Amino acid sequence: MSDYIIKHNELTAEEFIHMWESVWGEGPSFEQTKLAMNNTLFRVSIFDGDKIVAMARVIGDMGLCYYIKDVVVLPEYQGKGIGRMLIDELLKFINEHGVPDTNIFVELCAMPDKIPFYEKFGFSANEAQRLRIMYHVD
Repeated sequence: MSDYIIKHNELTAEEFIHMWESVWGEGPSFEQTKLAMNNTLFRVSIFDGDKIVAMARVIGDMGLCYYIKDVVVLPEYQGKGIGRMLIDELLKFINEHGVPDTNIFVELCAMPDKIPFYEKFGFSANEAQRLRIMYHVD
């Protein structure tokens, strides 16, 4: 395994858009992304030298709920333990900032083929269905 570099709260809007587009297609606008980065509780990025190869972030209220978002590992880096490194960093952040001796909802949304990965950390699906709307702001 290479010597990967883990960075906290340094993920830029440009890096985020690059990573998004590397796996999901056309990314959000720069303005949206910059605002999102500024309002994210915690961002983690992983580099192989100068190249960003993975990212993830946590949003939430710091009390009752944390939500894991935008977990991306470049396809050529998948299967090398980098996804585990991302989730470990996110859970460490939650553990360090959550209210001691309480239970906190940590949620995420995953594509069906990624569910076994998250189950390794103790995540489990429930009967709730994810609802969404792409709401256009005028």
